Formats: sequence, C-alpha cells, structure tokens
Amino acid sequence: MSAIGIAAATPLPAAEAPGEWPMFGHDHTNRNFSDLAGIDRSNVARLRPAWMFQTGVTGYFQAQPVMVDGTLYLSTTQNNVAALDARTGRVLWTYTHKARTEKIFGPPSNRGVAVSGGLVFQATMDGRVIALDAKTGKVAWDHEAVRPEEGETETASGLAQQLGGKPVQGSSRLGFKMPPLVAGGLVIVGVSGAGYGLHVEDEAGGLDGGSVVGIEGGYGRRGWLAAYDAGTGQERWRWYVTKEDGWEGAFSEKTGDGIPLHRDIPAEKAAAPANRQAWRVGGGSLWMTPAFDPDLGLIYVGTGNPAPQNFGLSRPGDNLYTMSLVALDVKTGHLRWYYQQVPHDEWGYDVAAPPFLIDHKGADGPVKAVASASKTGWIYVHDRATGKLLARSAPLIAQKNLFEPPSTTGTVVSPGPLGAVSWPPTAFDAASGLAYAQVRHGAATYTVKTVPAGPDRPEIRYTETGEARAEPSFSTLTAVDLGKGGSIAWSVKSASRLSGGTLATAGGLVFSGEEDGHLDAHDAASGQVLWRFQCGAGISGPAITYSLDGRQYVAVAAGGSSFTKGSGFGTGDALVVFSLPE
Repeated sequence: MSAIGIAAATPLPAAEAPGEWPMFGHDHTNRNFSDLAGIDRSNVARLRPAWMFQTGVTGYFQAQPVMVDGTLYLSTTQNNVAALDARTGRVLWTYTHKARTEKIFGPPSNRGVAVSGGLVFQATMDGRVIALDAKTGKVAWDHEAVRPEEGETETASGLAQQLGGKPVQGSSRLGFKMPPLVAGGLVIVGVSGAGYGLHVEDEAGGLDGGSVVGIEGGYGRRGWLAAYDAGTGQERWRWYVTKEDGWEGAFSEKTGDGIPLHRDIPAEKAAAPANRQAWRVGGGSLWMTPAFDPDLGLIYVGTGNPAPQNFGLSRPGDNLYTMSLVALDVKTGHLRWYYQQVPHDEWGYDVAAPPFLIDHKGADGPVKAVASASKTGWIYVHDRATGKLLARSAPLIAQKNLFEPPSTTGTVVSPGPLGAVSWPPTAFDAASGLAYAQVRHGAATYTVKTVPAGPDRPEIRYTETGEARAEPSFSTLTAVDLGKGGSIAWSVKSASRLSGGTLATAGGLVFSGEEDGHLDAHDAASGQVLWRFQCGAGISGPAITYSLDGRQYVAVAAGGSSFTKGSGFGTGDALVVFSLPE
C-alpha cells in the first residue's frame, strides 16, 4: 500500500467531534449527511485532488472510509485495513488479512470498518469479526463467527457441471460484507451468502451479462445477525432471519401496502406439509449496516431474499422474516417488529439499502420514523416504535409486471434484481426533507428451467434471471421529498450507471459516483451537475466528507466492481481525496 500526497490519532471519542465522519452513514441515523458547508454551490467547481492512496488490491472497492480525530481508516476488498493521516494520506499503519479459506460468497468485497473505544472493527469475507488497535493496527481479538457447519454447501464448479457447463461465479458460503455497527458496547454484524444466488456468466461477464440462479433444493443457508462484546469478541446474542415456528406466515395474497402478489396460494398450501423444514436453509442475507435509535434501544436492519432465490415451489408461504425491515432490541436481539416488503419473494427484491432515521410529519405532529428505500421502487416510512407504515413515496421508476411470477416462457418484470435501489446508501437532509437515491431503471426476464434427471440425481428445476435486453436500462439520481408525502422533487439521468450511494452536505450539494469513474457534485435543490472528476476506475462505494484545521475534504474509493467490469469499465485501487485549493 502506498500514499501519493501533495500523527497517529486517538480513536473515536464518546461524542463526535466537529468535522469527523466517525462511522458508516456518518452517525447512528444512517443519513449520510454532513453539516459541513465549506464546499458549497459557489465554489465546488474549484474542487481538486488533495492526495491519493493506493491500496495495492485492485477491484471491487466498495468501502466507505471512516475519519476519527485526524485519522482516516479504510478497508479493502481482501479485508486489509489502512490507517492514514487524513490531511496528507501518510500511512500510519496497515493490517494485512490472512483469510482462513478462499471459498467465499460471490465476488470479494468489503464495505467498511467501524471505530470505537480505541479499536477498529471489521467483519471479513471468511466469516471472522476482528478488532485492531486503532493506534498500531495490531490484532486485539479475532473471533471466528461463521462455524464450519455454516460454511459452503455447493461449489460453483459443481453447479456448473449440473447446468451443462455454464460458467458460474461464487459459492453459497456465509461471510460478511457490511460495515459493523457499534452500539451499547456491542459490535453488530450480519452474514451474506445465505440466499444462494450464484451468478451464471456469459461472455460479457457480470450479472448483466449472465444471470442469477435459484436452484430447487437445500442449497441455501440460514441468515443471521449477531452482536459481539466490543472488548472481548464473545458473542452476546444472535437473531436468525428465518422463523423456525410458522415461517409460512399468513400466505399473504397482497403486500402490506396492498399490491397483488399473483401467488397460487392453494398450490403452496398443498406443498407446505412436505416442506416444513424449508426454514432451515431459508436464506435471508443481511447486506448493510443497521440504523440505531438509542432512546428506544432499537436497531433497524433490512433482510435479504429467501432460498432458493427466485424459485418458490419448495418454500411455500411468506418465508418470514426474509425481505423485511425489522426492529431488534439492541441488548438482546429480540424481534420487536417487522414489515415484510415482499412475502414469498421470487424476484430478488432484498431489503438491501441501509435504513435511515427521520422525523415524519404526522397529522398530530412529528413522528419518530425509519425510512427504507426499496428495490421495488418506493421509499417506505415506518413508525420507529411500532413498525406501522406511515407513508410510501411516489414510484421512483416505471414498474412493469410487478410481482408476476417467473415462467417457462420467461416473464419480463421491472425492476429487476439490481433495483430500483440496492445496497448503496440513500442520503437524507432533515432540513429540506429530501432523500437522494441512486435509482436503477431496467427490467429482467425470469425463466423457469429444468435440467433432466441423470443417473445419480433427480431432475433439477431452477429460475434463471437475465437482463431483459429490449427494455430501457439507465440510472437516475432522484430527490424524494419525504416532507411532502414522498413526491419526486427532481430526477436527473446519469451518463453511466450510478453506484456506491450518495452523500449530501449543508453546502447544498449531493455527491454521487458513476460506474465509468466519475464522481459528480449535484446542486441539492435542482439536481444540476456542478462538478465532475474522473477518478480512473468505477465508483462503487459511498463518499464521505470531513474537516481538519478549517479545511473540508471529500473522499471516495475508486475501484469498480463486477458490474463495472462487465460493462467495460476498468477496476482500480485508489482512495481519492479532494479539497479546495489553499
């Protein structure tokens, strides 16, 4: 790892110091908003690189940095960590991760660290939760969170043989991608890889060129969120996504907000007795960091798709608590409430984006609320204490055949499994009431296929998910006015696909990254692009801003991802940090 430039620091204090970015999402509200206004509409056009740090690990660079007391902490796709002088990029220390297995879920990626109490916390792709000394980078503790029996259940190579030799990417092993949440002396993190979503590739590479596959049978795992003692690494509680008793739920015919699901309920109920144990491999990955309300003592997190992905015949019922926004007691992990956005999902509509806390304007005054931007194309707003649905925004995309089931002839549905809004965070400005989301417009074709029975195996059924090539595909940066009923304030089409999430500031700016390598600064009131910079590789992680010695900086990782590579854009390894000329 090296720094290219123009004292070691103490870790996160009890209260955030002005100008810091002390955790993922900036603070426990997950709003990705900063009160800094030194860089604003009037001067952002003069923004220039101040320094750059190259990690030496190319590609899949999705991490959001953390800046505490003058030190910037950054993780790489291979779970290496660096501590840098946030003024100059000078390397203070590095940690090189030695994975205990090369078998991981999907493409390698890591989305950031947490810093608290003199320690830097990271959850790794090989299923470990690690604490590093914030001053030296030495390992304080290393806990193997994913046990061997929760490991790999199906190899990509084995699946490729069953599917006629198609190239397959990934495996079904559990691991971690999300930045941990530190709250109440606990390090809280959830596993991904539970929903069994291997990618079948074609010559274009990546998901858009191939498909997500959902295989009938017991190939999934059971997703979970767990809390570890920040001082020792010992597990304090664990909450499993799939409900052991009654995961079939009510066999809902509609979503909670009244949209028909087009399910064959009689067929599902007839199949239920033979599939009572489906919850044991029922999926439910957890993709991104929870929000936290310390007054209520609740954390809010979205859950992923059931397994087998996009193929529901062997998992009758609503598949609780997959595809849900859930509220858990931070001290015990007990479920307080849930709202299932898509019962019995067959389209890959994970509740993947980080929830964020807002004050909702109710009829009787403000209501403490939590908002969730969805893949289905809406932003939902719930009462934080009860989960009651308070509001739903206007659609962010043009939906088509929503919730029509996969078929043998192929069903075209918009949005596809990549969104509307996927895991990248949505920024929220409480003063204006505007939420800023990167929205992907596009459709997918969901096709049920069959591999005939062989000498040593039965017939295999699966759903193949491919891009609907006749449908338009593009991205917009969209501002949603949550203070005015969720109406669309403005929407701006981007030059290439948007990725990584948004950052909003009190300077009236919204920063948004593109897969072609551009970092853009938009006018928060109108969406007008005021500044662009080519970072050299796709932006697939959220930017941050911080201030030191009266000077404001903006930092973003530029490394790309499997999707940017598949679209013809290069990968890289650089953290690029900007400021105004002195």
